[in-house]
Amino acid sequence: MAEITLYPNAKVNLGLLIKGKRADGYHLLETLLYPISDLKDTLSISENNTGDCSLEVSGINLDGSWEDNLCVKAYRLLKQAVPDLPGVNVFLKKNIPAGAGLGGGSSDAAFTLKGLNQLFDLGLTDDILAGIAGKLGADVPFFIYNKPLLARGIGTEFEEIDLEIPYRFMIVNSGIHSSTVAAYRALDYTIFDPNRDLKSILNLPVSQWPDKLDNDLEVPVFEMYPVLAEKKAELYRQGAVYAAMSGSGSAVFGLFNK
Repeated sequence: MAEITLYPNAKVNLGLLIKGKRADGYHLLETLLYPISDLKDTLSISENNTGDCSLEVSGINLDGSWEDNLCVKAYRLLKQAVPDLPGVNVFLKKNIPAGAGLGGGSSDAAFTLKGLNQLFDLGLTDDILAGIAGKLGADVPFFIYNKPLLARGIGTEFEEIDLEIPYRFMIVNSGIHSSTVAAYRALDYTIFDPNRDLKSILNLPVSQWPDKLDNDLEVPVFEMYPVLAEKKAELYRQGAVYAAMSGSGSAVFGLFNK
């Protein structure tokens, strides 16, 4: 039977600017999502005759039931659009830590959709897959395109940006599972200037990024987990030209000269 293996990669956020808050409670933001090619999971999908999706996970341990996994949810969501989608066995080896702001679960979900599309020759465009992916989470459509994208609004409005980072990324995972919900709940959005423009900041020399390119979620998350602020400071002591937390944490990363 048919089988395919893919390698879902991580991402980091270069800047995360809080721009306001909607009446429904969702925060408005602007961030640059940047794919990281050297931190990847391994995802293998093989056809079965059950008409459903099974999942086996190895590597980093994941909490929750297998039916809550985004790979399974991605399969079942696609099957609603493609009712004759064959059943599959999914084997996932986790290397990207969960709760770290690196998008591992979102990447796995997006690559599941892309893998199913390729394995069964469904002929769905990236835009169609991204529309399905958006029902699984705000970061999932990004991994369909998997290239640098500015995300705005509640993180679902994308703009392609021509940006190459000629530096080596060093990612530091503290092992802390940082809750996105808790980070936004603790956030005081009124303390941030909504007029900041991320694209203009990204166009500045990288030497100016430490003073200009902020991740606003560092304020509440570092208050909850002071060790993360120390991890960021240590990256600068090691010679990083820029360091920040990715997303809502807990991973921090530094850019170093190659």
